[in-house]
Amino acid sequence: MDFVAGAIGGICGVAVGYPLDTVKVRIQTEPKYTGIWHCIRDTYRQERVWGFYRGLSLPVCTVSLVSSVSFGTYRHCLAHICRLRYGSPDAKPAKADITLSGCASGLVRVFLTSPTEVAKIRLQTQTQTRTRTQTRTQTQTQMQQRRLSASGPSAVSPVCPAPPACPEPKYHGPLHCLATVAREEGLRGLYKGSSALLLRDGHSFATYFLSYAVLCECLSPAGHSHPDVLGVLVAGGCAGVLAWAVATPMDVIKSRLQADGQGQQRYRGLLHCLVTSVREEGPRVLFKGLLINCGRAFPVNMVVFVAYEAVLRLTRGLLT
Repeated sequence: MDFVAGAIGGICGVAVGYPLDTVKVRIQTEPKYTGIWHCIRDTYRQERVWGFYRGLSLPVCTVSLVSSVSFGTYRHCLAHICRLRYGSPDAKPAKADITLSGCASGLVRVFLTSPTEVAKIRLQTQTQTRTRTQTRTQTQTQMQQRRLSASGPSAVSPVCPAPPACPEPKYHGPLHCLATVAREEGLRGLYKGSSALLLRDGHSFATYFLSYAVLCECLSPAGHSHPDVLGVLVAGGCAGVLAWAVATPMDVIKSRLQADGQGQQRYRGLLHCLVTSVREEGPRVLFKGLLINCGRAFPVNMVVFVAYEAVLRLTRGLLT
């Protein structure tokens, strides 16, 4: 039932947090944005509400599987560790057991999430790529007009150029994006940035599950092994914030590597992306999106853990 509960919790979480995830990705990959509100205003002005939900369909379809694997792997790994160390899967685990199980959960999910993350990032940043292309076209047209004007009256009278047409989007949806990336960049393209994703999810999920377990223990009423609904809300929200606090530096590098397939590629790999980003924008670049990551993480993970615990308690009640 941990797999089922994790799937339901994941769907609830993505429904709450996706718009802010789009803003976070654009802040991390586009230097033009000066802050969260600048990105929100610009996205709404150019694309309205739909702009915040670009690439949503694929995460909705896959998040249940990914979240199911994350929570299921964590619980089963923890049960096996407790069986080996204490002789029973129901024994109270040590903090090291929880940390190791959480890390395993984060590493396993990378193999499922990397292709969907590539598609999501490419779709979320596609509008910025089109805007840059359109700007270059307008600049070229203006230069041609200046050359014609400088040629004097003997030159052929310039014809008023038609406004540059907005180029067609490269990707028409998540599946088309995955197929295009696979065709143009091969299997490596679908797993672009997976090294950064491994570094991000390994220690962040260890932090995630450890902090949740510790907070639940602290917030449980005397004589009870589990907290009430309010305790789960607080523990889940705080666990999400702490996990994203340690994950954000590698999340920035991951987003840049995965968005790098549109146009000329800038980065040769994780280390090159890290060094280039810090050299050009300073160490602060590694914390781009930290505020929005933490702000989004609290309500999202409140919903995730409340749904997860509710499903588990409901099924336990039905089975007893």
